[in-house]
Amino acid sequence: MRKLKSLVIAAVLFLGVSTTVSAQSKVGYINLSELIPQMPEVNAANEQIKKLEEGFTKDLTALVTEFRTKADKYNNEAATAGDALNETRGKELQSLQERIETFQQTAQQELQKKEFDLKSPILEKARVAIQKVAKAKGYNIVLDSTVGGGVLMAEGADLMQDVKTELKLK
Repeated sequence: MRKLKSLVIAAVLFLGVSTTVSAQSKVGYINLSELIPQMPEVNAANEQIKKLEEGFTKDLTALVTEFRTKADKYNNEAATAGDALNETRGKELQSLQERIETFQQTAQQELQKKEFDLKSPILEKARVAIQKVAKAKGYNIVLDSTVGGGVLMAEGADLMQDVKTELKLK
């Protein structure tokens, strides 16, 4: 009886393991760095980011010009101005330089945030389309085959055309 019980348990385990082994995952791949730029929303997002960047560049250029103008003036008059005036001007230049550095950091952070805010929905749309196509085609796993993405595919299905069709891209 004990041997029969052990035999039944071994058979169930063997069938469970062989079923798991035979149930292979279907793997596909897609190159996201090729797909995302083809989505029309990317151009609109890039335009908004470009306009914001141009505004920041204009403001930064004005600050730098102001700094250079004051620095040149102060350097030309330093020999004839008194120590108190030179010290005041030096502090003013230092303050202006700190404003420039703070502006640069803030502008960079705002650009990154804006880019994230604009491109997150685009990536989500692509993810949903990939998931829909993968499910329809019976793929369990879809890997990003972007160069440098760490994926080296010898075999597998490229889902690019199907996802482009889903997104209504050319």
